Amino acid sequence: MIDAKTVAPSKAVKRAKYLVIGLVGLLAAGAIVIFALRMLHAATLAEAMQVHAKQYVTVISPSPGGEGLPLTLPGTLQGINEATVYARSSGYILRWHKDIGAQVKRGELLAEITAPEIDQEYSQAVAAQQLAASSEELTKSTAQRWKSLREKDAVTQQDLDERLSAYAQAQANLAAAEANVARLRNLQGFNHVVAPFDGVITSRNIDVGDLVDAGNGGAGKALFTIAQVDPLRLYVFVPQQYASQVKVGDVVKVSLVENLEAQYQGTIARTARAIDTGTRTMQVEIRVPNPKGELIAGSYVQVMLPIKQNQSALIVPTNVLLFRPDGTRVATVDANGKVKLNVVKLGTDFGSTVAVLSGLRASDRVVLNPADSLADGDIVTLATAPPAAAAMAP
Repeated sequence: MIDAKTVAPSKAVKRAKYLVIGLVGLLAAGAIVIFALRMLHAATLAEAMQVHAKQYVTVISPSPGGEGLPLTLPGTLQGINEATVYARSSGYILRWHKDIGAQVKRGELLAEITAPEIDQEYSQAVAAQQLAASSEELTKSTAQRWKSLREKDAVTQQDLDERLSAYAQAQANLAAAEANVARLRNLQGFNHVVAPFDGVITSRNIDVGDLVDAGNGGAGKALFTIAQVDPLRLYVFVPQQYASQVKVGDVVKVSLVENLEAQYQGTIARTARAIDTGTRTMQVEIRVPNPKGELIAGSYVQVMLPIKQNQSALIVPTNVLLFRPDGTRVATVDANGKVKLNVVKLGTDFGSTVAVLSGLRASDRVVLNPADSLADGDIVTLATAPPAAAAMAP
């Protein structure tokens, strides 16, 4: 007979063997899956690294240079005439008649000043004039009588000369008194502040009761500021390399910074005809008609000057330039995708674009926004140029 105690352990051993074999199989299957996943990830990573290792660049074609490419410079509009009005007599503001924005004509009353001291001085000067006139009349009649007596040899020549001298002195005193009266009368006239020319009041710095002093006491003592806004003038400073191309009578375009589409025509009125040694620029004055008052004095504007450009030059954006120690370069890409750094000679700088005089051909593909690490012989992949970069209008 088989003992039951012997059979039980053998069955337990068999189940344990089966369990171990199952675990080993599961571990082997897991190892195979992990190895397969790692191989797949490695291939994907290698492919991604290969993709990222490529240099993608955007290329554009240079534009041919024209004859009338504009040079844009900043400027500030000013009235053709601008004046700060000060008081010519000391006193208190009695009333003001014009405020900011008011259109005024030459000689129109702006404000009134009350000056009691000047009125009193004027009354005193009038009295002194009357006294001098009375004295002059008396010495005149006396000199005439003594002259008649001298003709009859009733008085000496010395006595007549004394009377004539007294008459001349009285005439001088009368002239001085009349001049003093005229001076004070003019000062009284300065109590009425008037516009020096036709224009617009741009500032009013006074109010009723303010005490003002005669003379130019600085900007804080100014009564009014007036500007004639038709036409307007503005000054721009043209770099030395373009100065010889700016001529009196040339028509320029003026546009406001906030509305570049609206353009106004101006004319070069005069040039300094000299280069400022400090800034290497030439000052140019431009007149801009403003009959409708659309332009406001003090506005910041952009002025486009017609600059004659070499027709053989090519125009490229400024963001294609590479500044290296050995000179300015431009990166081009050939048909095989190989980069070549060309040394170029630059011409007129138009702000966002620049003229290239040599070192570049119209058929070259120029790299836009090249990386500083870009070098000769690098292999690059061309990317599609965005519309904004492809449209390169000077």
